[in-house]
Amino acid sequence: MWDFVAALGLVFAIEGILFAAVPNLAKEALRSASETPVDVMRMIGLASAVLGVAIVWFVRG
Repeated sequence: MWDFVAALGLVFAIEGILFAAVPNLAKEALRSASETPVDVMRMIGLASAVLGVAIVWFVRG
């Protein structure tokens, strides 16, 4: 459980740095995401989740 909390903290830190360093790029990325079809977003999310689990499994395994 502590690994999950640490990973969540890293997500917040990385996103915070992104929004602080290049807010215009982050705003454009959010606009682009809002215009992406739901099916495409779902596939991107699923692929990202699988890739994330694979990376964690490889590093921690």
